Amino acid sequence: MYMYQKSCTPKGESTVKMTKVLGHWKLFSSDDKWDEYMRTLGINFVLRKVGNSITSYEEMKQNGDQWELNITSTFKNAHLKFKLGEEFDETTLDGRKCKSTFVIEGEDLVHYQKGIKPGEVDSKITRTRVDDETMTITLEAIGKDLTTVRTFKKYTP
Repeated sequence: MYMYQKSCTPKGESTVKMTKVLGHWKLFSSDDKWDEYMRTLGINFVLRKVGNSITSYEEMKQNGDQWELNITSTFKNAHLKFKLGEEFDETTLDGRKCKSTFVIEGEDLVHYQKGIKPGEVDSKITRTRVDDETMTITLEAIGKDLTTVRTFKKYTP
């Protein structure tokens, strides 16, 4: 089991921190652990091959305390609406069902995914703004000593 910490900052400060990941992002690269990460989550061979070959795009938007993450690719799309610190039901792009929560940790946006079925691997997905043009997404398979990093570049659609 893992814990997450909701950012306890003065009103509005978490909004300022999170705006660093707002905007449009295009996948630039994945490290050599990406396929192993997907396999650890139980993603089958065919979906892993697709996951290794597609270009992914992310758009992060905010409207008051409601946040939206649109993930698009040539294979599948996902649209997540969330409020910081509030758990919601999510179906991942590979079809897994989980309980998800987004929080701010430091200056990062962290997305926790808890598997619903016994034996499913939980994930911690951390979005970090590296510089004006770069965001990394670090994906950790909780309890499996496995982390992978995907790099995204800002783009104009």
